Amino acid sequence: MAGEHILVVDDEPAIQAALRGVFEDEGYRVSVAGTGSDALALLADEAPDLVFLDIWMPGIDGLDTLAAIKRVRPDVTVVMISGHATIETAVKATRLGAYDFIEKPLSLEKTLLTVTRALDYARLERENATLRERLDRRAEIIGDSPAMRALRAQIATAAPSNGRVLVHGENGSGKELVARAIHALSARRDAAFVEVNCAAIPEELIESELFGHERGAFTGALARRRGRFEVADGGTLFLDEIGDMSLKTQAKVLRALEEQAFERVGGKDTIKVDVRVIAASNRDLAALIAAGGFRDDLYYRLNVIPIEVPALRARKDDIPLLIDHFIGIFCAENGRRLKRVSGEALAYFLAYDWPGNVRELRNMVERLVIMTPGDVIDVADLPVPLRPKPEVGTSVDAREKSLKEARDNFERAYILAELRAHDWNMTRTADRLGIERSHLYRKVKLYGITPPK
Repeated sequence: MAGEHILVVDDEPAIQAALRGVFEDEGYRVSVAGTGSDALALLADEAPDLVFLDIWMPGIDGLDTLAAIKRVRPDVTVVMISGHATIETAVKATRLGAYDFIEKPLSLEKTLLTVTRALDYARLERENATLRERLDRRAEIIGDSPAMRALRAQIATAAPSNGRVLVHGENGSGKELVARAIHALSARRDAAFVEVNCAAIPEELIESELFGHERGAFTGALARRRGRFEVADGGTLFLDEIGDMSLKTQAKVLRALEEQAFERVGGKDTIKVDVRVIAASNRDLAALIAAGGFRDDLYYRLNVIPIEVPALRARKDDIPLLIDHFIGIFCAENGRRLKRVSGEALAYFLAYDWPGNVRELRNMVERLVIMTPGDVIDVADLPVPLRPKPEVGTSVDAREKSLKEARDNFERAYILAELRAHDWNMTRTADRLGIERSHLYRKVKLYGITPPK
């Protein structure tokens, strides 16, 4: 793409001049450096889109310069050039992160082809990094409450093992995020994470979905299909809403877990896999076992490491952090200026019990980002049920009580946020809040705020 920046690092002025002329004719912006030290000084100020780096140079040689570049600018694409390189040198350069290796004398056609391919590769890497960052932000576990710190500790302990995990929590509380976090911190992170929502797949299709089928196994099976167990080989299989799986399918899943093997529907060949299973449910599986709706042997197989995801109402101190997180995501996605929530509106967020948990909060914030015309989301912008209309016949006392609860919730969250911002220093926090330190101590005691250990 014309205008992209190429840095040429070579101690021969003739090579510098030749490459500068060729690249500038193609519309690229070109910088040159005669030594590795000069190149690193330029890279400290600006990251070029592509570096052409000679192997043999006085002072720091090309391989050492390459290693230093990758420390300073790990995302920069580097092409090595040399007049008398060995295969061993080329292999070492590749291991250090070089994109390609071309030999002198430089062919004009090959050099320009290498530039085009290297810049295309660099653009693709940047796009992938942006996409990964966007996906990571959406899948981030947000919260600093004691409940969330405990949850993160459980994830960190469970992740490196191969033990099966059973995640329990209400709808919308973040069970899938927990499963993804465990996979991301495990030795299987580079393999597939495969999700199956057991509640969303009809009973007659779930077996085929999990184990695959052979051509002609049933009406409509026009070709062989790999199941989710097979796709997840080497990685992690996440069975969401496992409590909705039929007893017949449960028996087949149990066998697959015990043997790490299965047959496709309509098939005879046994397929061996290496899969870590993480299951999740919003149902009371122990009660379901007592009622005959879930196999106890499968439950014990899955429940090696139990993890409970707290409901949002049990960690209301995290609500301001979650709101800021979702506002950042949805303002960026919708091309809006960054919005904020007014103090009084935040009080309503804190007073509400969020039966739909984080998913409901996320949807509410997305709606408000799109629908609120100004930069401040205020009380008037809040819809029902967040700001319920007073029922006919509701007494003034009842309305006053509801508003007092909302104000108390907001005040507690505000004091907590300021304490954290000032490293739990009571004197500085009291000054910031404009109150006496003794008054702050009383508020901290009243609201049951405890500093971290």
